[in-house]
Amino acid sequence: MGASGRHRSVLRFFDGKSYLQGMLAPPAALHRGRARHILRGYELGARRMTKGRLEAFTDGVIAVIITIMVLELKVPHDADPKALLPLVPVFLSYVLSFVFVGIYWNNHHHMFHAVHHVNGATLWANLHLLFWLSLVPFVTGWMDENHFAAVTVAAYGIVLLGAACAYTILTLVLLASHGKDSPLAKALGKDFKGKISLVLYVAAIPLAFVQAWISGGLYVLVAAIWLCPDRRFEKLFDEAKA
Repeated sequence: MGASGRHRSVLRFFDGKSYLQGMLAPPAALHRGRARHILRGYELGARRMTKGRLEAFTDGVIAVIITIMVLELKVPHDADPKALLPLVPVFLSYVLSFVFVGIYWNNHHHMFHAVHHVNGATLWANLHLLFWLSLVPFVTGWMDENHFAAVTVAAYGIVLLGAACAYTILTLVLLASHGKDSPLAKALGKDFKGKISLVLYVAAIPLAFVQAWISGGLYVLVAAIWLCPDRRFEKLFDEAKA
């Protein structure tokens, strides 16, 4: 047998030995190998995690919330315009709730233009916000059915406070993953509107048991504050283009 033949025989021997070692490897080693493979796949998937699905899901949930609210407006059985008068308070509460939901959708839309990536914490924080927003139709209908009783007006404030806190938590989670020097942090700034809204909600809830209309006025005030054009993110994008 020549040198090349002996070389091939040695290679076949070591290849067969490696194959046998792989076949005889302990189960623990095989499990570790599979675990590493799964983790590598998860890491690759995490790097590809984008915000598109989160935004699409949020838009869909908010659209359903608005649809449910409008269904609470009962159609009068009389063609006389005077039959609409009892619906005026109901319609006004619907408008207020619609404005609040619209404000959250608008701010969410603008904020996520400055978001580059999302993670698991972001997904849960966003779901937390949607949970409180999904309760808006319920408390709106409860107020209407009970002619704005104190406990229902206070419950309405609790839901608004919960949504405001959830939105604040969402911004904090995003800032934690983007950094203090990110465009998102620069656009959010000190978030004066968010802080003053929390204070007004906290004040409005107990005031509902004094005079319900005072709480209602504070809710309207918060909506008015946010209806003013907020160009923090738009200004940032304009500067980036320039």
